[in-house]
Amino acid sequence: MHTLVVGDGFIPAGPYVSALRDRLGPDFGPVRAVDLPGDKNAQHERQQVMETRGPNAVDTPAELLTAVAGAEALCVHFAPVGEKLLAAAGDALRLVAVARTGLENVDLAAANARGVAVVPVYGRNAAAVAELQIGLMLAEARNIARADASVRSGGWRKEFPGARIEIGGRTVGMVGFGQVGAQFARRLAGFGCRLLAYDPYAPASALAGHGVTSVSTLDEIFASSDFVVVQARHTPETDRFIGAAQFALMKPHGYFINVARSRVVDTAALYDALAADRIAGAGLDVFDQEPLPVDSPWRRLDNVTLTTHFGGDTEETNLTSARLVADSVAEYARTGRVLAAVNAEALGWV
Repeated sequence: MHTLVVGDGFIPAGPYVSALRDRLGPDFGPVRAVDLPGDKNAQHERQQVMETRGPNAVDTPAELLTAVAGAEALCVHFAPVGEKLLAAAGDALRLVAVARTGLENVDLAAANARGVAVVPVYGRNAAAVAELQIGLMLAEARNIARADASVRSGGWRKEFPGARIEIGGRTVGMVGFGQVGAQFARRLAGFGCRLLAYDPYAPASALAGHGVTSVSTLDEIFASSDFVVVQARHTPETDRFIGAAQFALMKPHGYFINVARSRVVDTAALYDALAADRIAGAGLDVFDQEPLPVDSPWRRLDNVTLTTHFGGDTEETNLTSARLVADSVAEYARTGRVLAAVNAEALGWV
């Protein structure tokens, strides 16, 4: 089974190849590898374009168009799988395995038309994202990044914005509860927090199993919590669904953490709440425009900890992603289908 692996600056080709060999044996193949051109910053910028405009909005690298010919399975992370790449693959291509949950870099309509299965992986970076959420909670409440910046610039700062509160015993509200929520709740257990979650699609039993209380409205999360963490996926339903009304409900000492997607938040309303000190602070890993422009007003706020959209970028996540992709390829090699494909029904597999 001819398999093409496309490595990038986040997940190199090596982990995929190793996982395929471990899962399918040394004789599986042929397995070929090609690298997505550009560094991590350039690849991330292209992915940001695809997240809003789709895979056909960026050029398909010539290296991929050449390498994909004849491949039956294609394993990618951030590589664009648009009409050009699918056409270059020809009729041999049957499976696109994507090492992430979001499929913004894949033209699903074109894949369906060609009878190509598209399989994401779920939960690959849940633990890493959960840990960054805790890191941002600590950084904001205890002013870790601001103190570090002061010392490095020759100062010894003691006065900070916001509320210097401890996480222990506080109420933490989650907007959305899935695999990240489960990992987050498990890791936060030692702090003795009261955990709330708003997710109309998550069974109450799943929340209760992690010591989380389900609430019936989004507003209740914002009104009741000392820390609000966003774990919701971006969909038409959740587009900008957190706004000025929710921030007005937050406690003055409350902190807002977003390691999910920027577009679930009315970012202008969040900026206004922070600039007016109506809430204590925020920890943000995601932005409407990435990387942030040099003159972005977000860079001037003193009550925000900013990171570079790297919530899932850990060694463990990379290895897990490659293993899950290999599992999909193995299922197809064994059965001729992958039940987790997002278009399994259209392909007549379920």
